[in-house]
Amino acid sequence: MSGTHGKKSNTRSTRSAAVPGSKPLRELDAQQLRVLRSVGREWRRVSAEPDVWRRALPVDPDLGSLPTPAQITPARFGRVVRVSPFGPTAPPAAPSPLAPAGTAEEGPPAPVAEPRPVDRPRAVYRMRRLLLGPALASTALARERMRKLVALPVLSADALSSVAYGPEAMLAVLVLAGTAGLGYSIPIAATIVFLMLAIGVSYRQTIRAYPRGGGSYIVASDNLGLFPGLAAAAGLMTDYILTVAVSISAGVAAITSAVPSLASSNVLIGVLAILVLLACNLRGIRQAGAIFAAPTYAFVIAMLALIVAGLVDAAGRDFHTVPHPPLNATEGLGILLVMRAFASGATAMTGIEAISNAVPAFKPVEWRNARTTLSWMVGLLVVLFAGIIALVHFSGILPRSQETVLSQLAHLSFGSGPMYVFTQAATAAVLLLAANTAFNDFPRVLSLLARDDHAPRLFARMGDRLAFSNGIILLSAAAGLVYVAFDGRTASLIPLYAVGVFLAFTLSQAGMVVHWWRLRDRHWRKSLLFNATGSLLSAIVLITAGITKFTEGAWVALVAVALFLVVTTRIRRHYDTVAAALRLQRHAIELPHHTITPRAVVPPKGVEGVDGSPASRELRDPRAFDEAERSRGAEEAEEVPEEIRHLSLVPIQTLDRAGMRALAYAASLQQPVLVIHVSTGAAEAERFRDQWLLWGDHLPLQELVSPYRAVIAPLVNYIEALHHQRPDLTLTVILPEIVVSQRRYSALHSRTAPRLRRALRPLRKVVVTTVPFHV
Repeated sequence: MSGTHGKKSNTRSTRSAAVPGSKPLRELDAQQLRVLRSVGREWRRVSAEPDVWRRALPVDPDLGSLPTPAQITPARFGRVVRVSPFGPTAPPAAPSPLAPAGTAEEGPPAPVAEPRPVDRPRAVYRMRRLLLGPALASTALARERMRKLVALPVLSADALSSVAYGPEAMLAVLVLAGTAGLGYSIPIAATIVFLMLAIGVSYRQTIRAYPRGGGSYIVASDNLGLFPGLAAAAGLMTDYILTVAVSISAGVAAITSAVPSLASSNVLIGVLAILVLLACNLRGIRQAGAIFAAPTYAFVIAMLALIVAGLVDAAGRDFHTVPHPPLNATEGLGILLVMRAFASGATAMTGIEAISNAVPAFKPVEWRNARTTLSWMVGLLVVLFAGIIALVHFSGILPRSQETVLSQLAHLSFGSGPMYVFTQAATAAVLLLAANTAFNDFPRVLSLLARDDHAPRLFARMGDRLAFSNGIILLSAAAGLVYVAFDGRTASLIPLYAVGVFLAFTLSQAGMVVHWWRLRDRHWRKSLLFNATGSLLSAIVLITAGITKFTEGAWVALVAVALFLVVTTRIRRHYDTVAAALRLQRHAIELPHHTITPRAVVPPKGVEGVDGSPASRELRDPRAFDEAERSRGAEEAEEVPEEIRHLSLVPIQTLDRAGMRALAYAASLQQPVLVIHVSTGAAEAERFRDQWLLWGDHLPLQELVSPYRAVIAPLVNYIEALHHQRPDLTLTVILPEIVVSQRRYSALHSRTAPRLRRALRPLRKVVVTTVPFHV
């Protein structure tokens, strides 16, 4: 914690210095800075004694200094740095851990202890810690990075596992045209392999151009504009939801192929798998990577063994194809059927963009490790996809409703022995866990949308485990609803799948074309050619899927994209309206004969203000304070106004009109006022301090730095410490609150006031009130 004293520094960029996963403190433009300075001059003009506020405080607000990030070691149930209170609760003989650095009595650094659960039952809080693990400080983000051998299975599981259903989806369309249709399987597969290589090379250029993470939303927004960026985000979000649903359904199908008796429980198995994924991802990146690495590598080994065994068997027949059973054509062989088969097979490419989205999650050097991992992934994807198509061609196997194509190939090559069981188990495991790619990227894209005010701001916050917990929960709920609605059938979900992902591919690569055309740096022509090829091919697949699969379910994805655009634009419009209403405005204050003078603080008998020696001695000596407190009591027994002694506390996040109104309201009560600001990091605290000093530093300010990104818990701990310091005071917590005219927008704003009211209810003589600002 720190006060406002210190050398003033220039305001810094909010985006560069913000704690990852937090909504940054907005930087004020030049006009707002001038207005803020003007408002500060008006405050000084109407105050009879500008410095009387600080002298009038009946408490010592500087309770000490927080430990440095290097000294923070979370306890098993730790969450925030607890403020050790002065007064009777402090052990009298122990040296204070909050003593200023460099003093003779300096003790060990303040420990990170478990705070009182501020807005939930203690049993629920402890259960959460047991399930998810201890909270991680923001400084641990650097340790929550993935090396290449972990990133490959975590971020490539979606793409690699798609070979389990992509080739089968293509063959399921071609088989409708009989033997003539199956003859097109090799040319179509070759086209898809070329598309994989082109898209892979294109995304290598994206990683080079956007080393801090170049997802489709960022690339399209930067180079094509707002609506193309939102359309790309809509495609990505739709794709990620369907990735979870399709991966789970295909994994359950692999299980039921090996154990047919479980077919009637496929929906229940799928829902349980989604819940397991939810719990694993809420624990954070490193835990998820360790869990998901083994199944992905096992699947790759099983597929390579299957391909080698199948090709050796085909070589024994001089690569002669095995005749397949006679087929009755139910559709004519035409261009539309071939295009449908191409669009279905192209679903094997989903997940290629995942690595470019997650470049910041790699260990340094991030962009170089991401490009290397992407090359490994594309190479493995091409080998597995081409190998499966070749085995199907040589073996004469056809899609069947009771058994997957991979299961038939494994039966043919390994019989029903241990290798068959291993292959099916690895396939089921990687398909069930392939959805982890979506669990990594969906919350990340949603947090970017929230930072840009296109989604509720609660999705911009990281949870205790440095994961975007709210986005993970939303993805789980949406994917679960889709899975249950389509009864867990992969064939019903596939038609919805290609539209979203190839919409994002197309807009992302088109954005990269514009990027290289504007930049024109070294090798820009080659990069532009790669991205233009990827964009063109992706657009072809998008149009093909939209036309040929429209009646089969592609319309659902198109409607979802349209609804997403409507909702996000309305959210942005609302936030823009609120931001305009909250902008500081210059106005004249004509109060020549009315000045604000706080009432004199009347301390209890035998106690003076913080500048008086008796009170100062009590604040420094817990034993003296304990004796004085026992002598006068702290019961809620005030029955006349003169017996109530006040201290107004104003928690404030930004110096906007709502915050200024709360400050003005508190000062108008003519009682001592202490302003509290909770920052997620030292850089944000310094930015707020710069703005506070520009305003004029008219009221005492106490800054709380929350290394665990929490706001309510450290605020409650600090207020509780002040309460222990002076239990005789009535603490009035005054909060600015945004009140919207249309209730449907209320969810877009924080619920700080009710949460703080619930948390502070157990404390005596603490009153929580709000100053509404209507929009």
